[in-house]
Amino acid sequence: MNPFAALHLPASPSLTDEQVRAAWRAAAAATHPDRADGGNPAAYAAASAAYAQLRTPWGRSEALADLAVLPHVPPPGTTDPLPWHALLTFTAALPARVARGRPLRLAARAAIAAAAAYTAVLLLPGTPSAPAAASGCALWWLLTARADLAPPPGR
Repeated sequence: MNPFAALHLPASPSLTDEQVRAAWRAAAAATHPDRADGGNPAAYAAASAAYAQLRTPWGRSEALADLAVLPHVPPPGTTDPLPWHALLTFTAALPARVARGRPLRLAARAAIAAAAAYTAVLLLPGTPSAPAAASGCALWWLLTARADLAPPPGR
């Protein structure tokens, strides 16, 4: 969901708190469920969520960053003609992001995760928790590795 579109605002870093608040008030007045015509509860909920995200400068910068990084997400009910394009683009840029980032820290994290997974499998052989512990170590590495990568191209 694009929070800027939900409030009919341009995705711009120069938006002020007053502009966001005014857009929220206009959207709320037009879509509130307590209106005589019943309003539009779905649009009101989307506008409420968008305002909660965009009401602070930090939230607006996070939303702008998400729009810049995330691949195009088609509207519900439609299909993306090239679903693998975003994955191929990400995979092609990954070696350069590793090389320009902190490759030694990334390798150290990988070694720690591998050692922890190996230790977990040795300590819990033949139990259902052994693969779960190894998967948890791999997931930890995946979630923390982003900090050691260089920003994507174009950022």
